Amino acid sequence: MGQQKVSAISTVQERARFIKQLLNDVRAMQYMLDANMIESNVARIGAEQEYCLVNDCWEPAINSDEILKAIDDEHFTTELARYNLEINLDPFPLKGTCFSEMQNQLEELLEKARTVAGLFDSKVVLTGILPTITKRHIELDHMTPSPRYYALNEAIKAKRGQAFELHIRGADELSLLHDSVLFEACNTSFQMHLQISPEDFISSYNWAQAISGPILSVCTNSPLLLGKELWSETRIALFRQSIDIRPTTKAIREKAARVDFGNHWAEGSAVDIFKNDIANHKVMLHDAVEEDSLALATSGKAPKLRALQLLNGTIYKWNRPCYGVGDGVPHLRIENRYIPSGPTVIDQMANFALWVGVMKARPKACDTMKDCMSFKTARSNFIKAARYGTESMQHWMGKEYTPKALLEEVLIPMAAEGLKNAGVNDNEAKMYLDVIAARVNSNTGANWITKNYDTLKKKHQKAVAQKMIVAAIYENQWNEGSVDTWPMLKSQGFDIQEPKRVGSIMTPKVFTVHHNDVAELATNIMDWKDIHHVPVVDDHDQLVGLLTWTHIIHADYSQSLNSEFLVQDIMTKSVVTAHPTTLIQDAIATMKKHEIGCLPVVDNEELVGIITIKDVFTFDTDNDFH
Repeated sequence: MGQQKVSAISTVQERARFIKQLLNDVRAMQYMLDANMIESNVARIGAEQEYCLVNDCWEPAINSDEILKAIDDEHFTTELARYNLEINLDPFPLKGTCFSEMQNQLEELLEKARTVAGLFDSKVVLTGILPTITKRHIELDHMTPSPRYYALNEAIKAKRGQAFELHIRGADELSLLHDSVLFEACNTSFQMHLQISPEDFISSYNWAQAISGPILSVCTNSPLLLGKELWSETRIALFRQSIDIRPTTKAIREKAARVDFGNHWAEGSAVDIFKNDIANHKVMLHDAVEEDSLALATSGKAPKLRALQLLNGTIYKWNRPCYGVGDGVPHLRIENRYIPSGPTVIDQMANFALWVGVMKARPKACDTMKDCMSFKTARSNFIKAARYGTESMQHWMGKEYTPKALLEEVLIPMAAEGLKNAGVNDNEAKMYLDVIAARVNSNTGANWITKNYDTLKKKHQKAVAQKMIVAAIYENQWNEGSVDTWPMLKSQGFDIQEPKRVGSIMTPKVFTVHHNDVAELATNIMDWKDIHHVPVVDDHDQLVGLLTWTHIIHADYSQSLNSEFLVQDIMTKSVVTAHPTTLIQDAIATMKKHEIGCLPVVDNEELVGIITIKDVFTFDTDNDFH
């Protein structure tokens, strides 16, 4: 998706033209493989750093376009949302002090980003999912105004043909319908690249798949989404569901997801992985590709394979094969996409060193992974790691391990050996792997966030607790220590602005009754649960009325409740409501004006929450609800 001049395919002719270019690219890659044109026996590392921008209230800052323009550095580029940016780091040969050299470059670029962001009253935060993102931050007006992003959104919506469904269950449960791909923008990652020789690509790719679960288990950093505690690395479930073009049907079909771990070990050569992707995924975007890639390849030149790269950019494998050209020489890479951004730069570089070290220490017996492990086991390890992090159980070469035991007994020693064999400086390798060792005996980013969030929300509203978490992440991640050195938080010492909008403090878990429910049952449930305000909904969950104790008491319904009256016969039909973006002070003023004790919160005619006197009392400077 790095190409700018792309658009959704809208005609049969556009589709046919692009597929012709795509097939030509496949033939060109096959020719280059057969002719040994693709660089071999050279290893380089590279990375992409995604990060969040927040304002002084620790909420998403929607000014990435202004900040990017002011930064004026080709290392920086846009992301899907207006509160994210990305840094593309230079490639480094895998040897010596390559990781610390990359860390130095990353820190310099992040410092540049922080300095410029400060000029726009914004801050840079490294985190897998920003805890203060709310539903209003995933509306279409928060999308970066770029043709390629609008094209992607239109193409995915057209293919899906219905609203996007998000359903993730962890300690909490989140279930939502949404009308755009902006949920994907909640994800920020640290994407790691490792150049692979073409003759070793399939063995390396399968090994990368096999080690994904164990590696991810100690790198998780994304436990919160929209105030819900979900997976240890919620990005894995969120990303898959946020751009899933497969419509919900009654048919049982084996359609491949756009974001996927895979279903089997790869076979053949690198070009066969791309062929399978073409066979399994519809093309959605196209651009005006002009090069004849096969003609270039047969003349000894390196084509860019733009059509193939465009398709590959819309298929989001957690381990993605990549083709590129550097200084006129074509090469192949594996892109690790499952590692989250943060908690600190040194944590990210430690993750990188661990992954590369294990990649380079593949046992000879694992050259053919199907002889060592079933693919189902590798995929199961990955999902368990995403769900439970360091609390997952990993099945490794016929044995069950905790991530702690597997890292300490097998993978950290293996990584040390791999880095040594690759020519990485011994002291450098030890420094980064010691970070991993400390983390498995302390906290991952996900552990740190959930422990502190559980503590803070006992004394504060969730929105305030989320801001405290982001503020503490920001303060800690620019110190020298990795996340295992971060202290647990206390309620004191935070200068956090209180939430300004109803959506931040409303109660989303709303008890409702149906307008055709028996009135006596509804009022008894209100009594049992000590609920004073109950919204009334119809068959489509749209708000049609309100039951309140005040209304019931003031009106003489004693006869009604002992008869066969329904809720619709006794409810208040004239209901004053609020929107999630309504200012809290305005909601207070509305309740005072109408002398009511609650406001149902409605978004697009759907009931999404309720706000009561109890919720807003601390924001009322007059405390005058009498």
